[in-house]
Amino acid sequence: MNPAPATGAADGAAVTAWIGLGANLGDARVALRGAVRAMGALPDTRVLRVSSLYRSAPVDAGGPDYLNAVAGLRTCLAPLRLLHALQAIEQAAGRERPYRNAPRTLDLDLLLYGEQRLDGAELTVPHPRMWERAFVLLPLAELRPGWATPAQHAAVAGQRIERVAAPAEWLAEDSEKP
Repeated sequence: MNPAPATGAADGAAVTAWIGLGANLGDARVALRGAVRAMGALPDTRVLRVSSLYRSAPVDAGGPDYLNAVAGLRTCLAPLRLLHALQAIEQAAGRERPYRNAPRTLDLDLLLYGEQRLDGAELTVPHPRMWERAFVLLPLAELRPGWATPAQHAAVAGQRIERVAAPAEWLAEDSEKP
């Protein structure tokens, strides 16, 4: 576990954080686009890159297909402060948590926070299930080629996922739905 502070105000040292985005209720594309804008508006944070948009079947859950993407942020927010900011964005988008893996209007997962490893009551980084999910690995690999191993990609090869829009297409205000 990294001894760096995980709570409190921004620590001043910029780090690259990788965020998984997903939604399968309501207008998911609009929710994801709004989340990217909201993340870019966080204090001491800017969006570096955003992956293509993917459609995937729910994993360990029911409900309609998800739209998913990954965003890379450059932020000075401490890990827990960033997590709480992401949860506030989810809540503003109408996120409810009636049960584990319930369908959702917006899901933002802190996947990676620089090179830090954290294992706390509220936050574990790297995200503990990211290597089990094609909807994380494929968009993340798009932004960080070679990061995931061939074995990690092979482990999720049976999960249904398809690329539906390039970043410029799905982030555009007037883009058509997949």
